[in-house]
Amino acid sequence: MAMTLRLTDDEAEAVRAQAEAEARSMHDVIRAAVREYVTRRGTARLIDDELQYVVTQYAEALARLGDS
Repeated sequence: MAMTLRLTDDEAEAVRAQAEAEARSMHDVIRAAVREYVTRRGTARLIDDELQYVVTQYAEALARLGDS
C-alpha cells in the first residue's frame, strides 16, 4: 500500500541523520520505526489484558494480601 507521510522539517532531519548514521534509506528507517511502534503497542495491550484478567480473577486474594 502506498501512502504519503508528511514530516516536519525537524522530523525529516532526524530521520535523515539516523538513516545516514545507519547507512540505510530514510524509507527503511521509517518502516522499521513503524514496525517497532506497532510491536510495542501490541505487546503492551496484551500485558494490559492479562493484568486485567489476573486482577479480576484474584481480586479477593489480592485484597487479603493487601490487608496483611
